[in-house]
Amino acid sequence: MRAIDMHTTAPHTTAALTEADRLMVVCNSCRYCEGLCAVFPAMEARRLFQDGDLNYLANLCHSCGACYSDCQFSPPHEFEVNVPRTLAQVRNDSYQAYAWPRAFSGMFARNGLAISLVAALSVALFVLGFVAFRDPGVLFGAHGGPGAFYRLMPHNAMALLFGIVFLYAIVAIVMSARAFWRDIASGTPGGGIAAFWQAMKDAGRLRYLDGGKGGCFNEGERPTDRRKHYHHATFYGFMLCLASTSVATLYHYLLGREAPYAWYDLPVLLGTLGGIGLIVGPAGLLMAKWRRDPVLVDETRFGMDVAFLVMLFMTSLTGLALLVLRATPAMGMLLAVHLGVVFALFLTMPYGKFVHGIYRFLALVQYAREQH
Repeated sequence: MRAIDMHTTAPHTTAALTEADRLMVVCNSCRYCEGLCAVFPAMEARRLFQDGDLNYLANLCHSCGACYSDCQFSPPHEFEVNVPRTLAQVRNDSYQAYAWPRAFSGMFARNGLAISLVAALSVALFVLGFVAFRDPGVLFGAHGGPGAFYRLMPHNAMALLFGIVFLYAIVAIVMSARAFWRDIASGTPGGGIAAFWQAMKDAGRLRYLDGGKGGCFNEGERPTDRRKHYHHATFYGFMLCLASTSVATLYHYLLGREAPYAWYDLPVLLGTLGGIGLIVGPAGLLMAKWRRDPVLVDETRFGMDVAFLVMLFMTSLTGLALLVLRATPAMGMLLAVHLGVVFALFLTMPYGKFVHGIYRFLALVQYAREQH
């Protein structure tokens, strides 16, 4: 593979980037871990490290912990090489560094979970107030059949409220991904569709979350595949829920069929399977995070990392509860809470763990381009 030539390096903008630079120099001299994942071959293609290079390596890292376990220079050695923790710090900083608009990034990073919960509660109260203002009797009534949800809030009002926040989230994510890509990919020729396809395959099977085939180190000294399974459940659960929403949109606008749908209809089947994935996956990842060896993680960052998983879990939990109890008087309250959680999820997506998936995929594309 061609080495990427860099003749000068500027002072780094954060302490985490400076420490990452130091560790990459040590690791480049050793190269014992080059077979564990993509980070080390990508590192070996460089002699000096700009901020963009270190952000690229940090998001290419899948935090399996294998390099810490295998490293002869890890603490208590005087070199204090701890690649998983340092790259986790850089990775968390990168969510703010490339966020759009930048003014929001620090606020969400510091208070991510609190802001998410407050936003969810506020929108739920807004929906309840909207219903109470129009017709209080509707709130605790039992409604069935097509259009039952829209007896509480008209479809157009619901679509406008969530369409605006969803569009904002898409624009913010695209702008931040654009800034990240421009920083990590400049000067690398070639790749094209072949690199994109290779990144799709690597991301789809979480190729680098196995620590060089041994598994992920989480708690204790024995690697396992549990984090990989939880990541798969979360990702594919999310995609199934997205497919459910897309099919329901087509039903509404092309076929004139209004929600809620029968249990055997495609939107309900897809949403139920996706909802189960978004219960199992986020719950498993949260448990794994709390049990993980503290030496491997950036303990100072709880905010948006946990907020995204909590919001995914609550979205699924309230959605499945709404599915089961939609023909009962509890439907009004459950719908308001579910809409509030979905709104908060959309609002906070560009500023936390969701962009982690986008950046990691782009890092995999760049790695495939470099290999090409």
